[in-house]
Amino acid sequence: MRFAVIGGAAMALAAGALMFALRAPYAGFDQPVLVDIERGTPGGRLAEILEERGVVRHRWLFQAARGVRMGARIQAGEYRFAGKDSAWTVLDRLVRGDVHYYEVTIPEGSNLFDIARRVEATGLMASDAFLAAARDPALVRDLDPEARTLEGYLFPATYRITRHTSAAQFCRDMTQRFRRALHSLGIPAGEVARMVTLASLVEKETAVPAERPLVASVYTNRLRRHMRLECDPTTIYAALLEGRYRGVIHRSDLDSKHPYNTYQNAGLPPGPIANPGLEALRAAWQPAGTEYLFFVARPDGSGGHVFSEGIAAHNRAVADYRRGQKVQQASASGGVARRGAAGRH
Repeated sequence: MRFAVIGGAAMALAAGALMFALRAPYAGFDQPVLVDIERGTPGGRLAEILEERGVVRHRWLFQAARGVRMGARIQAGEYRFAGKDSAWTVLDRLVRGDVHYYEVTIPEGSNLFDIARRVEATGLMASDAFLAAARDPALVRDLDPEARTLEGYLFPATYRITRHTSAAQFCRDMTQRFRRALHSLGIPAGEVARMVTLASLVEKETAVPAERPLVASVYTNRLRRHMRLECDPTTIYAALLEGRYRGVIHRSDLDSKHPYNTYQNAGLPPGPIANPGLEALRAAWQPAGTEYLFFVARPDGSGGHVFSEGIAAHNRAVADYRRGQKVQQASASGGVARRGAAGRH
């Protein structure tokens, strides 16, 4: 009996010592470390990796923690360790799948090529892989049966992705966010393709929030009168699709018969030229009630525009803009001033 009591006490002490060791915080690193755990990594190898990276003091501690939590499944993924953690806490994080996320911000008005460059810059996804996924319109076929790509439906926002997020998953997340925005505006299914295309033009033409409904009204009025839209960003997009855009619009770009060039083709382009945000979509769906048919950049470089109902007033605004350009070029000592959007409307 005495030996049983002693043995039981010893076991209790050993168990207590083990739990104390399992819960003792430790960090064998000076800077945060990332540990990428591949699916199917053997438990022994995982314990070695955690010890080598300084996440746990001894591999046997992690293995002991797993022994206590038998049956607990570790989730594959990349994990970030930035401070002291116990072997028990480390195991808990791996079981919960507390993986490390990277934030990727897609600005309003980004097109497929812009997004591809941005995601590649993170080092998480190749631009070619993203473009291949974004060129498959299956995710929005119900919204736009004629869609050629996902252009226009990749909602601009900040996304959290992991090192193992695929291009297809990223595109799915972006189109789902678009659907939520669409639902909030109440745009009916039959109007989606047209509204998204118009919104993409609005988004590219002005960075001034208050001007979006005005720009939308210009294009809506011109469409109603069967006037060509003559939208500079569509000309740029056509050149991008053909791989010949050189940073500025040339006469050859304006003369191009490409379907997206609204200087040569009437009506809206065949599809969106960028991915509009919520307010650009709202403006396309609810344009301002104006009679404006023209707009040109203000000569002060503010990013705003002068809107006109008639050609005479527009021509005066264009002349003011050109004079402003000359002043900017002179003050820049030979630098080239940026040409205003929609300067030829």
